[in-house]
Amino acid sequence: MSVHFLHTSDWHLGQFFYNHSRHYEHEQFLAWLIQQIKDKQPHALLIAGDIFDVINPSSQAQKQLYQFLADAHDTAPHMQTLMIAGNHDSGYRIEQVEPLLEKYNAKAVGVIRWNDDKSLNTERLILPIYDVQKNIVAWCVALPFLRSAEITGLNDQTSTSQSAIEYLHHTLIEEAKRKKTPEQALILMSHAHMQGAETSDSERPIIIGNEEALSTTLFDDAIDYVALGHLHKPQKVGQAHIRYSGSPIPLSFSEIRYKHQIVDVRLDPQNTEQSYQFDAVAVPRSIQLIAIRGSLEDVFAQLQALPQGEIDEIEQREYVDIEYHTTQPPALNLRQQFEDALPKNRYRLVRISRQYLPNEQQPEQAAHLSLEPPTPEKLFQTLWQKQGYEADASVLKDFQLLIEQAQHALDDEPSA
Repeated sequence: MSVHFLHTSDWHLGQFFYNHSRHYEHEQFLAWLIQQIKDKQPHALLIAGDIFDVINPSSQAQKQLYQFLADAHDTAPHMQTLMIAGNHDSGYRIEQVEPLLEKYNAKAVGVIRWNDDKSLNTERLILPIYDVQKNIVAWCVALPFLRSAEITGLNDQTSTSQSAIEYLHHTLIEEAKRKKTPEQALILMSHAHMQGAETSDSERPIIIGNEEALSTTLFDDAIDYVALGHLHKPQKVGQAHIRYSGSPIPLSFSEIRYKHQIVDVRLDPQNTEQSYQFDAVAVPRSIQLIAIRGSLEDVFAQLQALPQGEIDEIEQREYVDIEYHTTQPPALNLRQQFEDALPKNRYRLVRISRQYLPNEQQPEQAAHLSLEPPTPEKLFQTLWQKQGYEADASVLKDFQLLIEQAQHALDDEPSA
């Protein structure tokens, strides 16, 4: 028996990019994905977390997801959609609509649940995948983002975050191995940061100093494929079958060169010659991100050389990020000068930053000034250091835990 599924993650529906909605770009991606489902007719679609960009997504973002699920079900009624919560998602929120999801042959796993005797509730975390004839062709261990407060202190095996993570993986994988037959595949879907993986600057930090990045030794050799979410760059981690699919659109200018994709996976555990096949399917980019770098003279030359041709809809215009290098303070009307140099009605200038170069008055290392607002972590570090303290790893870890707890507390607040 073989199983065929598509692996994707980190949609970040509802994201605003420098105050610009990404709704159009997500619409284009989802329409493209529906066409892939129509053409390929997989048994399952795996969405490995960060479905939404924020814990309390807008009604527009939620509608976008549920309309996709309805369209996907119409396109491939036999296909199951399996989703897990990422660190940007509210696990409780995505599980709230379970009756609606069932109508679309979809399942969401948002949180880890425990039995009355403090043992792990494995039933909700190990999901069967069926073929058209309703035969089980695979089992999927679905692990949402693991928040320390939800997994520690429940029993003797969960005294620390690390022991709890090891206990969860071992317990679930062993139970899944008991369920599966030799002809059925075993898949694990997780939203986590793995050791050795490459990050970008758009990913919300969920570890400090890489000390809590997970090891691939957590994954038993019996697992045929590990479908990862959280990191936006498509990549394998150590072995070919442990993969991040990456985000479908670039979520920051640092991701311009990423080859955004979904992974088309076919597994056949009984085929001793080729038990798996992974194909990266490139996602078309509907709106370009353009990074301009150099001296002011170079920047103006690059702006004036950009392709012409007006784009009527503002939300379909291309994004431009400028970093100019200078030894002098900027002119007061510099932004307007940049806007005037851009071809008319085609681009959105979303960020300007300057790189000061050393001169006679500044012999020391060049200072970089960004006009972006600081992240909570950077703001905390700056204020902490101004007080004369050193923000070491333990302090940053405690601060990150406070941020997680604050974000998680939003789950319990009623929507406005």
